[in-house]
Amino acid sequence: MLRRLVWIPCWWLCVCLSAISLPGQQVSVLRLEESPHAKLRPVPVGAFTITGGLWAARREVNVRASIPSLLDELESHGILDNFRRLSGRKPVARRGPLYTDSDVYKWIEGAAFALQSKPDTVLKAKVDAVIDDIVAAQEKSGYLNTWYQDGREALRWQQQHTGHELYCLGHLLQAALAYQRATGDRVLLDAGIRFVNHILNDVIPGGQALYAGHPEIEMALVELYRAERDKRYLDLASRILTGEHERLKLTESQMRYTFSGKPFTGRTEMEGHAVRACYASAGAADYYLETGDPVYWQTLTRLWDDMVLRKMYVTGGVGSRASGEAFGEPFELPNAQAYTESCAAIANMIWSWRMLHADPQAKYADVIERALYNSINSGMSLSGTLYCYRNPLALSGNPKDKIRNPWYDTTCCPPNLQRVFASLPAYFYSTSAEGLYVHHYASGVLDWKLQDGTRLNVRQTTEYPWQGKVTLDVAPAAATEFAVFLRIPEWSQGTVVRVNGEAQTNVRPGSYLALRRTWKQGDQVVAEFDMTPRALRANPLARENAGSVAIQRGPLMYALEQPDQPLGTRVEDVAFSISGDPAKDFVAHFDSGLLGGVTVLRHRGIAFDRPAAELPLYGPIEAYPPRNAKPVDLTLIPYFTFHNRGEVAMQVWVPAQTKSR
Repeated sequence: MLRRLVWIPCWWLCVCLSAISLPGQQVSVLRLEESPHAKLRPVPVGAFTITGGLWAARREVNVRASIPSLLDELESHGILDNFRRLSGRKPVARRGPLYTDSDVYKWIEGAAFALQSKPDTVLKAKVDAVIDDIVAAQEKSGYLNTWYQDGREALRWQQQHTGHELYCLGHLLQAALAYQRATGDRVLLDAGIRFVNHILNDVIPGGQALYAGHPEIEMALVELYRAERDKRYLDLASRILTGEHERLKLTESQMRYTFSGKPFTGRTEMEGHAVRACYASAGAADYYLETGDPVYWQTLTRLWDDMVLRKMYVTGGVGSRASGEAFGEPFELPNAQAYTESCAAIANMIWSWRMLHADPQAKYADVIERALYNSINSGMSLSGTLYCYRNPLALSGNPKDKIRNPWYDTTCCPPNLQRVFASLPAYFYSTSAEGLYVHHYASGVLDWKLQDGTRLNVRQTTEYPWQGKVTLDVAPAAATEFAVFLRIPEWSQGTVVRVNGEAQTNVRPGSYLALRRTWKQGDQVVAEFDMTPRALRANPLARENAGSVAIQRGPLMYALEQPDQPLGTRVEDVAFSISGDPAKDFVAHFDSGLLGGVTVLRHRGIAFDRPAAELPLYGPIEAYPPRNAKPVDLTLIPYFTFHNRGEVAMQVWVPAQTKSR
């Protein structure tokens, strides 16, 4: 018998199909629906489908090449066997540093976020097998750490400055939550909860003080509280953030380096290990979102300003010192010696993300964009199988400077990059009581709902970051009054925004433009961002960059790399010739055959005839007459693509001379 056909709106069909394809919970990276001091709520990973452009390509490589190849590396280096040995499944010795468990957990988290975007039975089966090995290694008490089991039990909680016990547990919890939200499977989550309950029921009552030698657990505990609504987990996060330094007899140096041990609210500057400092701050921001403690917020804003105004690279990277992977003094921002660990840029991003949801100011999203497009994006090669641990802003081309590698014994950065790229759709939109926030730009379709429950479909069409035009087709299920908050990037000095063809006023760089109206299907927003290249100067106190400029176009920083320059022209012996008209000085050109397809910048600069390396190391001023120079055509590539063609010279900050008019 023929059934009567029923017309279903396409937006509703997309929502239904999404619900069918995602068996877990439609929950974002942060579950802020019940967080009383969160002004924004991020959308789930699966709610925004990126359909084209830079991030679609990067995410596809992540799933196709990066995640599978890293699993192979974890297998071949014996990291997964560390769990199997404890369950008796494989009689082998433990391999790798004491924190390797966390690398497996981050790999699971990245895979879980990928599954939240698109179900994959093969990938899920691999994750399930890894989880089975992990859970089989857990003790009946709930304790789970392959370094401190089977021979090192007496050392548990005795080496918290260096032992990473809480750090590994934090990544276990985050992986478990992401996987439960992707699949509905609680096996790993229940294992993580057993470990936390072991700490609450056995470790603390036994008189043991706790110290996050490497902060991370704070974020995980708050998110576990959000998921399970067990206030003991929030209180445990508070205990760690408050610190028990007096009982543990920690030195000031230990607490400064780890950014833990003493009350977080006593912090006045970003110092010590950059990843740890930013992770601790992100955990404190999570705690603020639940409690609203004003002293926490005062501390967080003071620390964020210190980082962004005095200690952050133009690429969004942080952590200038190789010694201790640490923040330096204010304006201590060397280029070739820059450490700028990939994990530190990620830590900057996730901390700024939390700040944005507590206080919806565009400055936080601007910093996220700067870090994401540059210092994070550079961390994974275009092939997806090589990774940067550090991301310097200048390289000599010495073959010893092998920045990109498939494996590091400290494997923190590769899976961290994977989980960022896999979770990326969750960072583009948020909702508020007033409407929808648009933080970032990429072609794709959002299928989600406003906070009043109204279903909403938004289609973005753009070639961002190569071009500045962004079109948003806004289609609520029914005509509804709300606001679309459109981020106007701080670098876009001449933005034009139209709604249904009507130009908007009060468009200011570095702010959210509130577009309030009754929205209905067929409404369209068109933003045209100013993509004129900008020559940036550094603060005079960043002395290494005196007399030099860095070039930015849109969200991307640019660099000179040796293969793109004329034969015989060395990047260390050139200078920019600046007229004051950036649109003429730096001409954009999309090269589809270069580095997977990128916009390059052409510049008529100058090349010095005598290499600087041939000049005397020291001498009287007359020994350094002005060098002769000739015009030369220079080519700049996006910074994130550096060293995808081998170990060659590269430079972000370049000396600049002003053309006479």
